[in-house]
Amino acid sequence: MNIMEDQIKKNSKTVLVTGGLGFIGGHFIDLLLENGFAVVNVDKITYASNPKLNDVFSGNYPEKYRFIKKDINDLEELPYADYIVHFAAESHVDNSIIDGMVFTRSNVFGTQNLLNLLAKTRGKNLMHEWPMNQPEFIHISTDEVFGDIETGFFKEDDRHNPSNPYAASKSAAEMLVVAYGRTYGIPYKITRSTNNYGPRQHPEKLVPHCITRGISGNKIRIHGAGNQKRNWIHVEDNCRAIFKVMLEGRPGEIYNISSPEEYSVNDIARMVLEKLGNRADTATVDHVQDRSGQDVRYALDSAKIKEKLGWSARSTFQDSVGDIIEYYKQNHGNPHNGPHEGNIVL
Repeated sequence: MNIMEDQIKKNSKTVLVTGGLGFIGGHFIDLLLENGFAVVNVDKITYASNPKLNDVFSGNYPEKYRFIKKDINDLEELPYADYIVHFAAESHVDNSIIDGMVFTRSNVFGTQNLLNLLAKTRGKNLMHEWPMNQPEFIHISTDEVFGDIETGFFKEDDRHNPSNPYAASKSAAEMLVVAYGRTYGIPYKITRSTNNYGPRQHPEKLVPHCITRGISGNKIRIHGAGNQKRNWIHVEDNCRAIFKVMLEGRPGEIYNISSPEEYSVNDIARMVLEKLGNRADTATVDHVQDRSGQDVRYALDSAKIKEKLGWSARSTFQDSVGDIIEYYKQNHGNPHNGPHEGNIVL
């Protein structure tokens, strides 16, 4: 055990975060460090990662933050931790349609490798002596495991029916978590959230795609007619919910995370353009060929986390979009935050 690990172990609870340089993972690390937790971040740094976050985290919390550049498939041991929060995943649906094997390797095999390593912590895991209880495994999943729903809302125990290779890989990862929980006694919790938005999101996603292309005067690209509907939640609300689940959630339980906001793709584009002072018309929006297997509507019932853990969303898109636009204006031209020329992802 190195000196930093020993210091982390003695001074505070430690959270191992996978994919902590990604959009949601990075915001979650912000929350952990602000609340006094020590963090070990494992991230292989893909095109969608934001490596600059390392400088921010280590600069502000030098004694609380440690970074390991590693593919989770290649981990041979787990750093000491009280909790493992597993964000690391490929999430670009279009890319999964082009090459689903990349998603299987990252989202399925990567998750299984973590679970295999965690299953060894009943006594000693290589060099690390663990607490009497295994670290809890909090698996971050998605509403897309259910596929679409034209009316109503999916509840936690509804049947999975994924529509694309990305969603299928996340569904498979969930099944592995549940199976390892039963077979090896691993204490786990699963969260599923709807579409996130907020600062630092990669421009392949819809909201920053609309913003960055609107700022630069390029047309927003929308799949098909743009009538697809989604629940929307601010990333900070989602991270607060995950934090609640980590600390107060019941092991072996799944929690849906959503807000009351439901907008179509066209609605999002229109609201962004209005905030930028532009109109949503043929001069600003380009409707491109629809995605194969496109989901018509995602919607989650989040009554459980509200009733059991007392969480609820605080932000609204209308109130937040101005600040998010300002963030991208200030960071425009940054390779991570600049305009993305491909089609959007929902």
